[in-house]
Amino acid sequence: MEPRAARSRRRAGSRREQEDRPAGGGNAEVLGGPDLVQWTQHMEAVKAQLLEQAQSQLQELLDRAMSEAVQSYPPQGRPLPTIPPDSPNNIQKPSLKKGKVFINRKSLLDELMEVQHFRTIYHMFIAGLCVFIISTVAIDLIDEGRLMLEFDLLIFSFGQLPLALMTWAPMFLSTLLVPYQALWLWARPQASGAWALGAGLGCVLLAAHTAVLGILPVHVAVKYQLPPASSCVLVFEQVRFLMKSYSFLREAVPGILRTKGGEGVRAPSFSSYLYFLFCPTLIYRETYPRTPNIRWNYVAKNFAQALGCVLYACFIMGRLCVPVFANMSREPFSTRALVLSVMHATLPGIFMLLLIFFAFLHCWLNAFAEMLRFGDRMFYRDWWNSTSFSNYYRTWNVVVHDWLYSYVYQDGLWLLGGQARRAAMLGVFLVSSVVHEYIFCFVLGFFYPVMMILFLVIGGPMNFMMHDRHTGPAWNVLMWTMLFLGQGIQVSLYCQEWYARRHCPLAQTTFWGLVTPRSWSCHT
Repeated sequence: MEPRAARSRRRAGSRREQEDRPAGGGNAEVLGGPDLVQWTQHMEAVKAQLLEQAQSQLQELLDRAMSEAVQSYPPQGRPLPTIPPDSPNNIQKPSLKKGKVFINRKSLLDELMEVQHFRTIYHMFIAGLCVFIISTVAIDLIDEGRLMLEFDLLIFSFGQLPLALMTWAPMFLSTLLVPYQALWLWARPQASGAWALGAGLGCVLLAAHTAVLGILPVHVAVKYQLPPASSCVLVFEQVRFLMKSYSFLREAVPGILRTKGGEGVRAPSFSSYLYFLFCPTLIYRETYPRTPNIRWNYVAKNFAQALGCVLYACFIMGRLCVPVFANMSREPFSTRALVLSVMHATLPGIFMLLLIFFAFLHCWLNAFAEMLRFGDRMFYRDWWNSTSFSNYYRTWNVVVHDWLYSYVYQDGLWLLGGQARRAAMLGVFLVSSVVHEYIFCFVLGFFYPVMMILFLVIGGPMNFMMHDRHTGPAWNVLMWTMLFLGQGIQVSLYCQEWYARRHCPLAQTTFWGLVTPRSWSCHT
């Protein structure tokens, strides 16, 4: 055993020896040469392996803790109901619906942007936009001899926007007043027959509210031939108001109906409902976690990025789509032309998907969340790492997924029984595909069920075949390949139909003429 004093003298001598060593390019050779390099590489590999294992174990631990916390959380502050173990309802129908739990958390991209490597990917997309702008300027100067700033596509897409905003006002007022008034009528004391009259009046008001939201925007869009972007404003707000109205009533009415004799009935406050209409979630709660202050520079940054994405999308459509599809309907339809057009549309299609995701699900929702101090910013998860379509559907748009999961899937299980999971899942796909197809029909002004077929015929089976048990890089590559092809099919077919309906208008409007794809027969 070496004495402590000897060890101290030896360490001091070693430090003096290191200090006396020369600095410079030959330092590696003095310290050990190739052995030191190999040792350094080995330690880096060990460090990476340890970090990966620690991250995996920590994520698993946190997921398990979060799952246990969600399962034990009393909904709306009420105690959990107890069910006898031998009760048939305990097997057939789940009587407790696990609701969405809101907590303070950042959006995933905001967390990733704190890492320099991910910021570089963001910078690459900005560089791509700069290249589009530079190429546009160069082509204009070379071909035309002058700078031609063409914003025709942008101006056309947002045409008649004031009319769309004027139509939005009665839609908002109807959503603001009618559902809350109907709930107030249902919450009145049940001591006399006056409650039945009030409940009936509430149902009439809700029917009128649904008619206003369902008919008014469609009437305006069809009568005034609103262009795509202005139509987007109306149809997104129409769907949003309907989903929010349903969530508000679905969350508030059961508590009122369970109250006996009208005692202790308390309708939600109007301020909480007003806040819910603007906050970026489709699940109603009387209170949400809030942030302490508003970062107005963060709000301005996100709105600026959303505007940049709109300009980026216009450049992509103008440079990569319009030249390919504008005259395609003038040529005879052939399988070769269709396949080539799909291949041409894959790159702009995936760009459009990423831009829509970043502009709306990240920038737009985070801007409103910041202005309203809404704490839960998990509007999406890491869908880009998905190795299955089932995981992609859950993580791409968490805001809509929460609504579908709560009010279609879980309510379907409650109605049909806990064993009918596939039927409930099929109901989710059916509702989602119909709404997506309705949005495309509303925005483009024609019916062409590309989205419905992709959702039901392809997306549904892929959800069961590419399930969560499939992991690994190969499955992630396969998922991205399917996304590329799917986006290419959508962009190609919708663009062909758009131009075909302008080159070959119907001489006489008939039902079959409206629902039959014009691109199949238009050759001018």
